[in-house]
Amino acid sequence: MDPFDSNNTERANLPRNMIENSMFEEEPDVVDLAKDSAAFPTFPALDPDEVAFEPRSSRLLVRGLGQHDMDEDEEDCESSARLLGMSFMNRSAAHRSSSSPYTRQAPPRSCSRPSGRTMIVCVLFLVIVASLTMVMYFLPGCNFTKRGCQRTNKTTPSEQVYPVSTNGELFPWAQLRLPRSIHPLSYDLTLDPDLDNMTFTGRTVISMSVLHNTKLIVLHSSHLNITKATFKPGDGEARDVTVLEYKPRQQIAVKFSEELKTGQYCVLTLDYSANLSHTYDGFYNSSYTDTDGNKRVLAATQFEPLAARKAFPCFDEPSFKATFLIRISRKPTYLTLSNMPQAKSTPLLNGLIQDEFEKTIVNMSTYLVAFIVANFTPISSHVSETQVSVYSVPDKKEQTDYALDTACKLLEFYNDFFEITYPLKKLDLVAIPDFLAGAMENWGLITFRETSLLVGKQSSNLEKQVVASVVAHELAHQWFGNLVTMRWWNDLWLNEGFATYMQYMSLQTVLPQLDIGNLFLAVRFRALDDDALNSSHAVSMDVNKPEQVEEMFDSVSYEKGASILLMLNASLPGDQQFRKGIIQYLKQFSGLNTDTNDLWNSLTQVEVSAQHPNVSEMMSSWTSQKGFPLVTVSRKGGQVTLTQEHFLLTSDNATQTSSLWNIPVTYVTDNCSLAPECRQMFNLKTKSGTLNELPESVKWLKLNYRNTGFYIVDYGDEGWAALISALSNNVSVLTQEDRASLIHNIFALSRLGRVSFHQVLNLLKYMSNETQTSPVTEALLQLNVLYQLLDQRQEHSLVARMKSYIKHQFASLMDKQTWKEEEEESVSKQELRSALLKMACSLNEEKCIKQARAQFKQYVESNGTLRIPGDLQQVVFTVAAQSNEDWETLLSMYGQATYDAEKRKMLRGLASTQDPRRIVWILKAGLRGGLIQTQELPLVIYTVCHGFAGYLFVWDFIQENWDSLIEKFPVGSFAIQTIIKSATSQFSTQAHLNQVEGFFSSLKERGSQMRSVQEALETIRLNQRWMDKNLPTLQKWL
Repeated sequence: MDPFDSNNTERANLPRNMIENSMFEEEPDVVDLAKDSAAFPTFPALDPDEVAFEPRSSRLLVRGLGQHDMDEDEEDCESSARLLGMSFMNRSAAHRSSSSPYTRQAPPRSCSRPSGRTMIVCVLFLVIVASLTMVMYFLPGCNFTKRGCQRTNKTTPSEQVYPVSTNGELFPWAQLRLPRSIHPLSYDLTLDPDLDNMTFTGRTVISMSVLHNTKLIVLHSSHLNITKATFKPGDGEARDVTVLEYKPRQQIAVKFSEELKTGQYCVLTLDYSANLSHTYDGFYNSSYTDTDGNKRVLAATQFEPLAARKAFPCFDEPSFKATFLIRISRKPTYLTLSNMPQAKSTPLLNGLIQDEFEKTIVNMSTYLVAFIVANFTPISSHVSETQVSVYSVPDKKEQTDYALDTACKLLEFYNDFFEITYPLKKLDLVAIPDFLAGAMENWGLITFRETSLLVGKQSSNLEKQVVASVVAHELAHQWFGNLVTMRWWNDLWLNEGFATYMQYMSLQTVLPQLDIGNLFLAVRFRALDDDALNSSHAVSMDVNKPEQVEEMFDSVSYEKGASILLMLNASLPGDQQFRKGIIQYLKQFSGLNTDTNDLWNSLTQVEVSAQHPNVSEMMSSWTSQKGFPLVTVSRKGGQVTLTQEHFLLTSDNATQTSSLWNIPVTYVTDNCSLAPECRQMFNLKTKSGTLNELPESVKWLKLNYRNTGFYIVDYGDEGWAALISALSNNVSVLTQEDRASLIHNIFALSRLGRVSFHQVLNLLKYMSNETQTSPVTEALLQLNVLYQLLDQRQEHSLVARMKSYIKHQFASLMDKQTWKEEEEESVSKQELRSALLKMACSLNEEKCIKQARAQFKQYVESNGTLRIPGDLQQVVFTVAAQSNEDWETLLSMYGQATYDAEKRKMLRGLASTQDPRRIVWILKAGLRGGLIQTQELPLVIYTVCHGFAGYLFVWDFIQENWDSLIEKFPVGSFAIQTIIKSATSQFSTQAHLNQVEGFFSSLKERGSQMRSVQEALETIRLNQRWMDKNLPTLQKWL
């Protein structure tokens, strides 16, 4: 999925969607069942076979082990329980609140009178126990709170812990992941939505197979009122059953007095009612206003990662794949869509029509199920046996042509590239007016934001690049994610990293005119920036809570995942080994679930040469640990030594790591530096290594050819001086990717404290001769970050000097830019023009401001018929919004705009105002919804924060409205990540650090533990450290 809308000026990433497995919202009290289990005669004991079938990562109960050592699974089980912070110690009733819903069974009281000898032994025993207790009490980390003491004796029997369901009975399952004793085979869903009252009723019939003897069925349900439940075992009679619910984990259960036997088939039928969701997940309601001013309502779904359970009871984990047959009722004026083609329509007695869809011919994870009830209009075409359609609201039908053409080309490409034909009869792409993510890859029914799918016939190639990127990403998911699915959310990157990599790789072949390479390069730079924080995480990591699932939809899963795949492909011998490996992976695991090792093993098995390292051995170092390496080059004559260490911006004694990576280092020298055949390779898998002897005549070498590797390079003072000298003499001595790579790396090293800012400025001296997009846009971005920090620290004299410096360095390039759309102008040139003029106008360069105002005036006077070039719209609207009169005009035009890409640029212009009253208004309007859709609030906040006044208003706004924000956007979601990062990334003082730390620590379960909070605090400390260290230097050098 594309987690958040990718139509962003910085264009850092193109994401997707969200929401799965449910977990504890807070730590419950516990029930001791280790003794006297007969006190609960109706409670089903966990069957050993059933327990053994659970995957290791999901087992959170610690079972009695007797007098033998723990096996690997049981050891994992105990560690998982500790991670939950659950107490497995006996606690006296006095320590428990009398209001606790949990009960503890007292031991039997009957006993015979002991002998005197027994009494003495017991007294001695009690003295010893009391002494040990005192010792334990004073041990570090041991206390008598709920958390208790960690146990080191792994042979001690432990308690089983169960929560209480809503009706007061014990809930028969105490784990976050579902048991593996039951597997769903098929779902028969009947849904009756009422769009007038925003409610729906449903019936779910689940056919299941028993994999291990069990007395319970546990599945997911959230915000569903289950009105009736029946169970039919095999050929037996259907009977009513009681459904228990434990809301904190969104689980329901049915208990049985007799065991269901291995190999048995059974059917569970559940009738229920619910409200349509008012957020952006589950089965939710949406609306839009047509060109006649009429409000139109619709209902759509967004299930990834954890929200299918909000629409129907289900086994809502990726590994529980099944088939689906879906029926939906509607009014005659609406249409319905689902994953499969419609099979038949039946008129109902109440005047509604029930549409039935064909049963899925593939097994699907629940998060890929989708259905829509709306009055959309399609256009269609065919690719082989597949009908491809693009749906939109009727008023925007003419904006769907480009998406349809692009989807058909990409589907044809993927069918050929993967050597596996897309398996369904149809592929729908649907633009939904209210949609939080950029897009979602539901099998056969891909849903999009309107800005991610619709473009006008006059749209620029830069706008088309956005649509093509998202379509390419979502179509790649039909293989990576849908056909082969990660086993659990810890390996989300297998879906997202691959889809991100394939979107860039496919477009370079299918639509080369979009110059997608520049965007992929920028994306890799931003992934490095994010992964340099100590608060980053490994590509594949443990995921045990709902907010952790949400937080996996980030730059590590998407952009870093794509980056390491590019690095792997570039390092493999020949140009087909990578492709052959992923084809084998897809064919071997078609319809199944996988983990990261499955991928590496498939790639290792394909034509591995003796000279090439084992893929699994090489790549595990890139997915199992966070961060990336810094490679330092030292040269003495012809001998070049490479040394690696963890590139960690927060670098002190507490955070030093001994991480090592297996790095496929590439390099070129001044003897040969441009063509692919110039590239030489060296595998660095130890702390240091020595390259083959270089001739003394070699003046310099550049590592990481075309920046295909995921690492940063420090060349040392002499190495940097040689490269800077070479670029000063001839800018074309390196590829544009290598020049951009040097700029990115030297700014990163400056932030780390490895190079002085004076060296940064020395490298940038060559920029007056630079003409290519990637080096210029990277330099502008890095300088703008610094400019913003200085501006918001109110370092006025330094801000003035920095402004003068940027104007001077880029003056010639800025002056060369035109304000008219040129025929056959490349996307790369449009990107360059947009970045340069945006910077010029933001620095109040007089000529730029004058031209932008003139463009806006002509646009208004022509009533929108005189079009502003797509790549210049953002600059023009931002300048216009700084005028009181033009801001009001722009707001009026925003309300009437029909082209979504243009409308979004208008919104960013409106949000760039420096007027405090308007800033407050636009923030509140975005939260409220209506004229400014709530889905756009993260973008509004991001834009407001880049103004001098705005970021302080945003910080106050977030603190005042936090509960409303997490009601609209799930805790940990990409939207919340964006909001936190936008609001805090430019703080650089101790006072702001204290404020941010204090606020988030007060939230507790409402967001205090989010990784994005730790990233925010770390970023503020880094900003503070950089400012303290470099302000005097900047004053001197600028």
